Amino acid sequence: MRALEARKRFSQAVFSFSSCSRLLPDVLSSHDDYRSTTITNGNGDNCLLRFPWSFTQHRGVRVNASHVRPGNVIEKTGKIYQVLDAEHKQRGRGGAMMQMELRDVDTGNKVSLRFGTEEAVERVFVQDKSFTCLYTENETAFVIDSETFEQLEVPLELFGKAAAYLTEGMKVTLQLYDGRPLCGSMPKRVACTIKEIHASTKGPTVTPRYQRALLDNGVTVMVPSYLEIGEEIFVNPEDDSYLGRAK
Repeated sequence: MRALEARKRFSQAVFSFSSCSRLLPDVLSSHDDYRSTTITNGNGDNCLLRFPWSFTQHRGVRVNASHVRPGNVIEKTGKIYQVLDAEHKQRGRGGAMMQMELRDVDTGNKVSLRFGTEEAVERVFVQDKSFTCLYTENETAFVIDSETFEQLEVPLELFGKAAAYLTEGMKVTLQLYDGRPLCGSMPKRVACTIKEIHASTKGPTVTPRYQRALLDNGVTVMVPSYLEIGEEIFVNPEDDSYLGRAK
């Protein structure tokens, strides 16, 4: 009896999954979050589907080249590229085009390609994931996922010039494709300490509104003239702009 009941339950489970699996194409095309989706089969049974992120990343969406932006990931002739720069250009009578600077995700090589503005481009989905910076060493940042405790070694160049602001304990966001980091970003408001002040050399009676200040991370920024050495300030790491006193 137990064996018969077990076989019966197994058959029902297989039938239920089979019914749900036939609905996968529609589900995948109509849900933004593919990692956890509930669908209903013909018997009214609910099926909770969980897909590995690496699987869903191979599914993209076709868009016009004019809609592609830096940071996007696209597929071209079987290769996966990260868009570094996308510029709209006019070719006279030849019409408009998009000039794109791309980086091959697999090899790291950079290429320059042209697309018609209305040309269809396959965008690939990527994952934005939060990490905590443990420390930096040479040209590498060591980060950890506070939930899974997964650790990654990330080239500092993925953060661009803002990498100079990376500090221990800072929350950063990595854009991942198939588990590999493509680029990184950090808070737009970072606390730094003024290490040196470079006073203006203009006329003795003129008090400058701003002065150059060397921060504890080695970056030089323009700050109000009333600030002094040792003060902590907020800076936008994207453009090194002064945002205000930290205290």
